[in-house]
Amino acid sequence: MSDSSSARARGGFSRRNFLSTTMASTMTLSVLNKARGETARVAPRQPLALTLTVNGQDRRLALDGRTSLLDALREHIGLTGTKKGCDHGQCGACTVLMDGKRVLSCLTLAAMAQGREITTIEGLAGGGGALHPMQQAFIDHDAFQCGYCTPGQIMSAVACVSEGHAGSDAEIREYMSGNLCRCACYPNIVDAINDAKPKMKEI
Repeated sequence: MSDSSSARARGGFSRRNFLSTTMASTMTLSVLNKARGETARVAPRQPLALTLTVNGQDRRLALDGRTSLLDALREHIGLTGTKKGCDHGQCGACTVLMDGKRVLSCLTLAAMAQGREITTIEGLAGGGGALHPMQQAFIDHDAFQCGYCTPGQIMSAVACVSEGHAGSDAEIREYMSGNLCRCACYPNIVDAINDAKPKMKEI
């Protein structure tokens, strides 16, 4: 006797019976509601008032509570240096720093960033527009081609050094493995990080 047959014989529910019963109940409720002239009404979500500190400036925003930090930066603040790649936390193109630690902004709710210090690629350069040592090293070592992943690579590289994970080429590769480069500039990225590492101590 099959599992479903034995379940019916015992008066229990099989998976098929459960789904059939659920669908029938849902359809019955829908028909009753339509007969009464009722329509489903979804209450509009109230905007969430947030203040995000981005690159040293407070930004006051009214956002849907589901808005990601990535969309808040790009669509509401206008900082488009942070790139939207996969939007699923797989490529690292959206990497920013939160209190000095790297985060994937596509997987971080904007509401989670309130009260934290957010640094994007636009805020990395020094006063007067002088490039950060990591930015300059990426240029000097041709550590990019198309450039789409570069902002996320640079932000992750800065954190890699700051976190103390740039002790060797193998360690750099390991701790940069969350940032994908479809142009395969990985050897040049490692060279850039090694070049920038001692210079970062001077700033």
